[in-house]
Amino acid sequence: MPLADADRRLVDACRTRAIELLHRNDTPAGLLAATPGAAARARHYDSVFARDAAICALGMAASGVRSLQRRAARGLLSLAARQAPNGQLPNYVSAGRAEADFWYLGCVDASLWWLLAVDYLDVSAHPGLRERLQVRIARAVNWLRAQEHPHLHLIVQPEAADWADIMPRAGVVAYTNALWYRVKRRYRVAGGAHTRTRFAALLDPGGAPEPDDRRMRLLREAVPIDARGGDLYLSYLNLASCGIEGDVLGNVLAVLCGVSDAARSRRILAALCAAGVHRPYPVRVVVAPITRADERWRPYMLRHRQNLPWQYHNGGIWPFAGAFWILAVARLHGRAAAAAELVKLAQANRLGRWRFSEWLHGTSGRTRGMAAQSWNAAGFLLAHAAVMNDEFRSPF
Repeated sequence: MPLADADRRLVDACRTRAIELLHRNDTPAGLLAATPGAAARARHYDSVFARDAAICALGMAASGVRSLQRRAARGLLSLAARQAPNGQLPNYVSAGRAEADFWYLGCVDASLWWLLAVDYLDVSAHPGLRERLQVRIARAVNWLRAQEHPHLHLIVQPEAADWADIMPRAGVVAYTNALWYRVKRRYRVAGGAHTRTRFAALLDPGGAPEPDDRRMRLLREAVPIDARGGDLYLSYLNLASCGIEGDVLGNVLAVLCGVSDAARSRRILAALCAAGVHRPYPVRVVVAPITRADERWRPYMLRHRQNLPWQYHNGGIWPFAGAFWILAVARLHGRAAAAAELVKLAQANRLGRWRFSEWLHGTSGRTRGMAAQSWNAAGFLLAHAAVMNDEFRSPF
């Protein structure tokens, strides 16, 4: 993919730095979320997090770097070894300490990302991994099915039970159920078609036909009239409220995981581009942050004064999410358009002398959060492969 000389040098440098960072953060138990140090230890970032390790496995497998490909399954195996008897995968495993953390209640995306990563490694860098883990896989799928409403065919979750763990998303959540639909397809779990149609019926209430299920109709009544018919899916829906803040990652995953059709996918990306979520860097994870005056605001969002508007999950820029944005842009608009976003993602990782910052402020673009994040590095390698490698095979 042709790039201007300066852009090519930047992208090449970011790839080199990303590979170095992943090697530095690697342990026999798998990739740590961040480079060990006092700050990382204080926040348990010196652990193997399920969603981080799974996303890292995708990037490592796609990277073409043999040393990374060989090690891509380590974290997945460590997590499998600490799987709960009911089938739930841990939120994280403390490296060097036989300790597994399962968050508060119903941390669903750890199991979803783990399953997707196991499948991708099985068809790319680690043939036979699915067979090796078939008992663990069956338990994880069964646990996820237990979180699924039997009529809705969608996972229902409590608040703060996924990666955006200080956001008030609860009930039927777009991000979670986009991943669930993809898991169903890859593992041939029954009811995939129902999951897709119910997703649209509840999270696109203005664009889907009136459902025949009474409970679904009652749920849709929670959606204000002025929130119906937009181009983005609701971030969540429950009997009390719905999410109209514009969950960027949830909508991007709906595109990548095949929940939305081609026409709707193009409208989603157009709406996100119009909102400028890819400026100055990809990608801001919320279109319109939740303010303290909003009825959806929760006191826990003030924890560490971290989730104020344009910060953290409430409108911050997350480079790992930018990688999935680039995959969606490449799929719908071609690799040339995605290459421009790849350059901006490299710029984001370069800030602070190649800090690979956890997140950036949503308007100023200043570096925030933990430095030396593994999933930033691996996400960049995944996006790089999608743009620069003619033989790239998407995990979605």
